[in-house]
This record gives sequence, C-alpha cells and structure tokens, in this order.
Amino acid sequence: MGSDHYFSASPASAENLRTVRVRLAGRELEVTTAAGVFSPDRVDAGTAVLLANTPPPPPGGDILDLGCGWGPIALSVALDAPHARVWAVDVNERALDLVRKNATALGLDNVNAVTPDDVPDDIAFRTIRSNPPIRVGKHELHGMLQRWIPRLDERSDAWLVVQRNLGSDSLQRWMAASFGHGYSVHRAATGRGYRVLKVRRHGTPMTEPIELP
Repeated sequence: MGSDHYFSASPASAENLRTVRVRLAGRELEVTTAAGVFSPDRVDAGTAVLLANTPPPPPGGDILDLGCGWGPIALSVALDAPHARVWAVDVNERALDLVRKNATALGLDNVNAVTPDDVPDDIAFRTIRSNPPIRVGKHELHGMLQRWIPRLDERSDAWLVVQRNLGSDSLQRWMAASFGHGYSVHRAATGRGYRVLKVRRHGTPMTEPIELP
C-alpha cells in the first residue's frame, strides 16, 4: 500500500468492499470490510484475545472503542450492552464508514462512529476497550493514551491488547509510571503472543478530613 496505512485518515487505495463471516458476542455474523483498514479479512488475533479475556461491558453509560477499525470491538460491546452508548473512534474515515454500515446492518442504534475530535469533552467512559495502533510509533501512541485514559470514569477500567513482541511489557511500565497516583496497571491475561493490560482508575482520594459531629 506504500504510504497508505490503516491509520491514514483517508486511505488512497481502492475500497474493494467485501463481506466477511465473523463470530462476535457469541453470534455468527456477516460484516462488511474493505481495503485500507486494519485486518479486513477476519477478526485479528489480538482483538480475539481481547474479546475472550475481558468481562461483560457495563450495561449502560458511555463506552469507548479506541482505534475501532471496521468495528469488531464496538459491535461486540454494542450487542452485549444494547442500552450503553458505544463510541467507535478512529482517524480512518473509511473505517468509520464501515462501522456505521455494520451497525445499521445489525440493527444497532447505540454505536457512534466518529473521529477523536467529535467525541464531546464532557463524557467520562465506563470502560475503554482497545487494540491500539502500535505501529503509529511510541510518541503518537503515548499521546493517544494520555488523552483518553484520564477520561475513564472513577472505578472504571481500560482494557488494551498489545503483542508481546511489539512492546507490551514496556508499554505496561510506561503506563504505570505515567498515570501513577489514582490508577493501577497490571497484566490481566496472555494468549497467542499477546498481553491484555488492564488500567484501573480508582476513586478520587479524599484530601480533606471529615469532621464528625
């Protein structure tokens, strides 16, 4: 694809729409994918590991799929939590169009497929689920996580899947050092060469003593 990456905002390659059979949220489904997006022929191994090693999503509230691609995580969450509002976020406009097509085809009206800047600033997320685009480079990846992890609601979790050979352990150390007070980071699961990292945002610590009557 030359310089045309799945994290390009507007892929220049021909769209080449295709229909793919996948298993999401325990169901066999047909989805539409295309060239110029991540893993257009299947649910990739990392996403499969993430989906198999995360708890059911919260039944309501706002949920973020960061780097959604054609939508396997967002669609799974929306199917499992029909009363939640799912934000499928990506810079790739083609990917966002595919998420919209797939959500409509599956009868899901609780999915918002948008660019990062289109997410309202006042939303706090009950959970974040992400197979982040590691290949954008450390600087971009760290900036992405610094932007979105602090938007977790209190006592809520982010779940990230990262390939071991692409720096999952160093990313875990960086997150533990970067978010520090008020957060905890640990490896929740491993499988097929991937790590599932859990970031927990704890409640705001009490800074003023309570005066008892």
